[in-house]
Amino acid sequence: MQFTRRVMMVGLAAFTAACSKFKTYNGPQVTRIVVMKSALQMHVLHGDEVLESYDISLGFAPAGHKEIEGDGKTPEGRYYIDRRNPNSAFHLSLGISYPNDADRAHAAAMGKSPGGDIFIHGQKNRSNPGDGNWTVGCIAVTNREIEQIYAMVGKGVPIDIFA
Repeated sequence: MQFTRRVMMVGLAAFTAACSKFKTYNGPQVTRIVVMKSALQMHVLHGDEVLESYDISLGFAPAGHKEIEGDGKTPEGRYYIDRRNPNSAFHLSLGISYPNDADRAHAAAMGKSPGGDIFIHGQKNRSNPGDGNWTVGCIAVTNREIEQIYAMVGKGVPIDIFA
């Protein structure tokens, strides 16, 4: 009886660990993320070496640089990963440092807010991940992929977003 209980406990612990959204990463340090909006691709790099590539979804109005809150666009330019959210409504998320000073000044010149809260994130609903470009300006991947990215990428990593 004692042996069976131990085997069940070890099995349950292994199953729980396998199902955790928090993964570990022991590879090369991620030094940069590159997003190619027109190709709907994101690449995670160490130096010039591509470590991983992902198909992505973007804001519902993907063409052009984000200018104001609510425009549905994903920003373009150089930003940084500035926060990590383990309790995201979209499984896990990594914050992008949008807006920068230039973004704020541009929006202010139009008398508008630049918006904010731009993230790399997973899906809200595992059974309906969303088709096409469905975010309001973020970069979305699958939940399994954000688990891997979240393990790989720390705060301060630059992210270059190209049209």
